[in-house]
Amino acid sequence: MGDAETRIDAYLMEVRRRLRGLGEEQTREIVAELRSHIVERAGGNEALTPDGVEAALHALGSAEELASQYVTDALLARVEVSRSPFRLLDTLFAWASVSIAGFFVTITSVVGYTLGVVFILVALLKPIHPADAGLWAVHDGGGDLELSVRMGFGTPPSNGHELLGWWIIPLGLVTGCGLIVLTTRFALWCVRMYRQSRLLPRRG
Repeated sequence: MGDAETRIDAYLMEVRRRLRGLGEEQTREIVAELRSHIVERAGGNEALTPDGVEAALHALGSAEELASQYVTDALLARVEVSRSPFRLLDTLFAWASVSIAGFFVTITSVVGYTLGVVFILVALLKPIHPADAGLWAVHDGGGDLELSVRMGFGTPPSNGHELLGWWIIPLGLVTGCGLIVLTTRFALWCVRMYRQSRLLPRRG
């Protein structure tokens, strides 16, 4: 019994040490949840044994990996509440550093936000650069047609023409804002799905 308790204490101490960035109250709650979970899996109503404790700890994984999951979960939980694109991107970059799923969600979100901002900027710059800003169709040397979004800076291509005219203002604003909203919803959906798939031990 003493050896089993000592092993549990050592494991939980290592988890606590690695729960960087979390508040003391949240850390205490996590450690209490884990202790309850380990005791339940290791013996339930029976006396704890070293073998039972080792089996329970093996199922949880290393203290480093488990603590990392808790830190990531807490980070993603906060961004679900705020729903701010800036806070979301900041969180996604942190998620990308510890998860392959986070990396792909981050790349997709960066592309979505970038396109959204570009369309909004083109719409806003159209009155300043009426002849140049907009959606351009450019013919390359091989006869292929390429679409290019220009903000009006630099010399427009001689082998191209602007497609939408002043319609770029309402279309650009709607498309840009729509991309930002859809990207935010997509990222938050991915966050929710990831958190649900990574169920961590909870009391009750």
